[in-house]
Amino acid sequence: MSKIDYRRQTVIVTGASSGLGAEFARQLARRGANLVLVARRADRLESLAAELTREHGVTVTAVARDLGLPDAGRTLRAELESRGIYATGLVNNAGFGTNNEFADEDPDRLQSMIALNISALVDLSRAYIGPLSSADTGVLINVASLLGFQPIPYMSVYGATKAFVLSFTESLWEETRGTNLRVLAVNPGAMQTEFFDVAGNQSADYGTKRATPEHVVRIALDTLDRRSAPPSVITNSRSLALLSRLLPRRHVVRIMGWMARRSHTQPAVARAN
Repeated sequence: MSKIDYRRQTVIVTGASSGLGAEFARQLARRGANLVLVARRADRLESLAAELTREHGVTVTAVARDLGLPDAGRTLRAELESRGIYATGLVNNAGFGTNNEFADEDPDRLQSMIALNISALVDLSRAYIGPLSSADTGVLINVASLLGFQPIPYMSVYGATKAFVLSFTESLWEETRGTNLRVLAVNPGAMQTEFFDVAGNQSADYGTKRATPEHVVRIALDTLDRRSAPPSVITNSRSLALLSRLLPRRHVVRIMGWMARRSHTQPAVARAN
């Protein structure tokens, strides 16, 4: 396969108002892609859209939308195509996590997490799998997580949602072989984003070094350009995934639980991400 010519692409990026999503938008725009930016915070989307249009001369459409609502993918596709916007790429980045003992979690918050991290991603993927597969070169990137490789006590639901994303995306990679669609699950470790602010615990990175969004996105896009791209890629902190493959499952769960309890005893540190 040749490198992707993003100058012929229109790519939807969800969760594009900050962090990893905003960085995907910046690097895709730098490569010449037209973009559709989707998130809830309209002011941030409009500001980023203006920046990318000014700096790279690409067409950027901002759509303020809560993707946690039912039928997110189908309604978004219908709205965009009614405006003459036909996507050839999709980056499913929107999602969030919480850091708590399961018995203390807010049930409504858990439902919102599952709706955004899983249901919206599946609905968007289903809505666009046809157009992306028939495009000259389609792109589907789903953001999973290093935490999807093993059980994560105190982030149990979040880790499970990312395990789903990883398994689902790797399955799509196999199903779409022989088409023009390139599929990739991106598995970042801890990053310098707002994630830990939302999760409510700055120590939930288990003491690992946090990668920059620039590093994570660069690896993701470079991986898609490889002649024989894999179904998934780990962008940083690979040793944690290796642990889950080498040790018995019981030991992995105990180690992760110990690391999580240790992080809970450390004071939260305010960060500007």
